[in-house]
Amino acid sequence: MNVVDDIAVDGQGSRPSAWLLLSLLVVLADQATKSYITRHFGEFEFTSVLPILDITRMHNVGAAFSFLATASGWQRWLFIGLAVGVSIAITAWLLKLPRNAHTLLAGGLALVLGGALGNVIDRIRLGHVIDFIHFHWDQAYFPAFNVADSAITVGAACLLLDALFDSKRKI
Repeated sequence: MNVVDDIAVDGQGSRPSAWLLLSLLVVLADQATKSYITRHFGEFEFTSVLPILDITRMHNVGAAFSFLATASGWQRWLFIGLAVGVSIAITAWLLKLPRNAHTLLAGGLALVLGGALGNVIDRIRLGHVIDFIHFHWDQAYFPAFNVADSAITVGAACLLLDALFDSKRKI
């Protein structure tokens, strides 16, 4: 048993509702930041925060790293369908997790769920996702992202770590 396994929301193991609350908090934070950005920035308008970080409002009709952004519009419905399907599957998985499920697994699933829902809300409402966190080094600009993307990335890392730790437990 390690420290990660001992972390619990209520002292006896985590409840699915606690993890769904984490997902809800991700959605709320994501939508609040996107709302702020859309009220205060026009598309491509930016402000420099650090020498390597700009806040830049961008609209992404594609997926991660603007994958399929130049397609004719069908990708919107594909990404909505995928996100809804994945969200249903993750919710079912979270609800079926035993109370003693590993924190990395449950937390990772909750973060991915919140991120997926945050971005699908944009796709349904707007037809694109609002991205605004934009890192660069000199003239090399990395793809912009948002709170939902960050949650998905951290959640995926948690899932990978859980799988790694789980494989070591079985040895």
